[in-house]
Amino acid sequence: MTSLNGSPQNPWGEFHGPNIGYIMEMYDLYLEDPGSVDPALKELFDKWGPPFVDGTAEERKIEAAEGNWEKILLASKYADYIRSFGHLAGNINPLETEKKQADLLDEGKFQLTEADLRAMPASVISANLPGRFSNALEAVRYLKRIYSGKITYEFDHIQRAEEKDWLYGMVESGRFHPELTPEKKKAVYQRLTEVEAFEQFLHRTFVGQKRFSIEGVDTLIPLLDEIISESVKGGTKNINIGMAHRGRLNVLAHVLGKPYEMIFAEFSHAPNKELVPSEGSIGITFGWTGDVKYHLGLDRRLMENQTVRARITLANNPSHLEYVNPVVCGYTRAAQEDRTMPGYPKQDVQRSFSILIHGDAAFPGQGVVAETLNLSRLRGYQTGGTIHIIANNMIGFTTESEDSRSTLYASDLAKGFDIPVVHVNADDPEAVIAAARLAVLYRQTFKKDFLIDLIGYRRYGHNEMDEPMATNPLMYRTIHNHPTVRELYGKKLMEEGILTPETADRYYKEVEKKLKTAYDRVPKPREEKIDLDPPKCVENGIPEVDTTVPKEELVKLNEELLEWPQGFQVFQKLERILKRRSGALKENKIDWAHAEALAFATILKEGIPIRLTGQDSERGTFAQRHLVLHDVNSGKTFSPLHYIAGGKASFAIHNSPLSEVSVLGFEYGYNVYAPETLVLWEAQFGDFANSAQVIIDQFISSGRAKWGQKSGLVMLLPHGYEGQGPEHSSARLERYLSLAAENNWTVANMTKSSQYFHILRRQAKILLKEEVRPLVIMAPKSLLRHPLAMSGLEDLSEGKFHPVLPQPGLGTEPEKVRRLILCSGKIAIDLAEKLEEIEDKSWFHILRVEELYPFPMKEIARFLEQYPNVKEMVWVQEEPKNMGAWNFVEPRLNVLAKDGVDVVYVGRRRRSSTAEGDPLAHKMEQTRILQEAFTK
Repeated sequence: MTSLNGSPQNPWGEFHGPNIGYIMEMYDLYLEDPGSVDPALKELFDKWGPPFVDGTAEERKIEAAEGNWEKILLASKYADYIRSFGHLAGNINPLETEKKQADLLDEGKFQLTEADLRAMPASVISANLPGRFSNALEAVRYLKRIYSGKITYEFDHIQRAEEKDWLYGMVESGRFHPELTPEKKKAVYQRLTEVEAFEQFLHRTFVGQKRFSIEGVDTLIPLLDEIISESVKGGTKNINIGMAHRGRLNVLAHVLGKPYEMIFAEFSHAPNKELVPSEGSIGITFGWTGDVKYHLGLDRRLMENQTVRARITLANNPSHLEYVNPVVCGYTRAAQEDRTMPGYPKQDVQRSFSILIHGDAAFPGQGVVAETLNLSRLRGYQTGGTIHIIANNMIGFTTESEDSRSTLYASDLAKGFDIPVVHVNADDPEAVIAAARLAVLYRQTFKKDFLIDLIGYRRYGHNEMDEPMATNPLMYRTIHNHPTVRELYGKKLMEEGILTPETADRYYKEVEKKLKTAYDRVPKPREEKIDLDPPKCVENGIPEVDTTVPKEELVKLNEELLEWPQGFQVFQKLERILKRRSGALKENKIDWAHAEALAFATILKEGIPIRLTGQDSERGTFAQRHLVLHDVNSGKTFSPLHYIAGGKASFAIHNSPLSEVSVLGFEYGYNVYAPETLVLWEAQFGDFANSAQVIIDQFISSGRAKWGQKSGLVMLLPHGYEGQGPEHSSARLERYLSLAAENNWTVANMTKSSQYFHILRRQAKILLKEEVRPLVIMAPKSLLRHPLAMSGLEDLSEGKFHPVLPQPGLGTEPEKVRRLILCSGKIAIDLAEKLEEIEDKSWFHILRVEELYPFPMKEIARFLEQYPNVKEMVWVQEEPKNMGAWNFVEPRLNVLAKDGVDVVYVGRRRRSSTAEGDPLAHKMEQTRILQEAFTK
């Protein structure tokens, strides 16, 4: 249509009479559906807007409207109404053939007519319109189309005007939604072919086996492709993905590049370790007990011109669905930070980011989601924005949406955290790609979270052995008749002349051939013994490491830790307390927090970074730590550990939100991704860790056995019975011991500050060794400042961590010892105090078991050999008999006990609650336990 080439200023000037009427009719059609008009006309409308005949049309409309400000105000409100509620009329559900609430956006609701709107300028409606619109009616039709199409938006809840204006501007200008080239469209179709063919091949080949198919939200793969591609273009070097099992195999195969052969081998129960690609672009770790195929993770390095461009990690995830969320955020924070210099780590949020893929039932249903969202903008945990995707199949197992949430959308929780939400029809790949681009642009611009609600369906049951027609017959009658997204998009591209049926058929056959070839390469199952034993390095335990520090160095560090900038005024009472530490080294009065500070300082001097977080960890729950000081006049903060001479690594300490599960998951993820870092999480009280039990059970204690995922995380869990009631006494020591096996972690309950000093240094020194494992410490409360728990300078500068400590002053006449008392933690100090009341101490000895797991069998056996006349081994604890360490130590003590030696329990009776609530009742029970321990 060469006649359309008008002047650069006004191409419509060449049209007159009926021709301009025809062009206006075409423009009305264009506003409803841009694809319905001739491509040449569409190109002109895109560039020049509506067919104005002269340049004064807009001015005339403004003049005509100025006399009716009430109508203009109503029109403006109408436009805002479309922006706010357009999503309710959107075409975002693939299973619905008609829009819901189609009349929601009628102008009559605002006492406006089409004539009213036609008489107003388009600028009344929006300043962001692409091209020129001749009047407000055309602008309104455009707004309706973009806000209630197959992609809809919820931005009204965003609090910052700058962000909201940017979001509306992006949507209304269409800047994030460029037209895809024919090549790009064909590439998307090919990707959908890979996705569908893979699932159908699994369905035919492994009949009845669980795979948790992606089908119904197939466009999740192009969505991830686009997010990753656009982010890498923007300089991102590291992408971490967390997701549950729905669609996981497809993500592993097509986003992470896990070879088809490996996946098929897992279905066939065949050996697959030899199928790992030799070029090293895929990173896979293996545990010795393993996990099911749809829980496994993977690393992939994207390569271009033989150079590493980016690393993609899919985190291992148990069936606890959303609990991987904080773990992945921890990965990302670790990947963003440079820990090689003193001070807080230097963070670059563009280096790495997280993609979290949620289920529509799990997102509002599991509290860890809200806890993780709350981390997103906190100083110690923010990662510059996570892109969230709800893979929304509108059902949870057999439960439909109206029974699984109290909100309209699965995504509504996110609105409380100021997160923009986009809903997109999973059957429209181009809308899905547009959503991906908007998410990446927003994160890059505002460093905040963004959520894409990808609304699709689930083609089969919860797993492929379920029959969904039994519980969801109406939904599945619709699904059985619904074409796949590949079929729908293929038809669209054929109508556009981009794809032919022959080409589509060829694509599918090529993928099928590739799948069949891969399947044929899978080794046959071998009848051989499966090795379920841990590696020798794990079985052998922690190697001997030197944790001593020269006295001169400790003295110098002690002085540095008591220096702060000139003019920095510490709270006077606190200053006096801290300054006492200057003489504590000489006076053998190094308390728990003092020993900790010295341990941290020595670790930093050795180039090992430290990260410590928890509720009130900067000061310490019990006002013991004070590693972050506050100026009483300015409120500024200062940490001496950032300025020690010779410091070679960063020290990060952060007060956490009032949360356990998300914070502990975050720290575990940080530690896994930054294994050279000593990462510590501190519970305010030890029993608060109950709230993080899934992270403890499914990740920390078992991650290496299941996935080969190493961790050196330290958990500090305040524990001890001091009359503070059932919620502030027990850290549930028994739970950690019940999970203890295969040297999966160390569980310690110590009584000397020097023991804490050495165990921290030992943990730091094994971080990069194969023998590394987590460390669970029953941290003290009343012992933090107890004189009997204090140590001297030589205790720190010499020796090492001792799994068993004998009570000083006892056992000097070995042949007289009849009773060997064993205990752990605070009760040992109570026993030591009680000793002052006892005249005859020759008939018993006390051993403090400082390391409960691995249980120090050899060390205790050596002590037993020294006392040949022992008749009783008495385990003393303050916890109830069904709690604490008794059930764990009893069988071990029975193995150690020689013939004629009784193993006896002294402690509280079995209880359903951990501790008494009344301080007097506590004192009475504690007195009885101590009395019984020393009664013949």
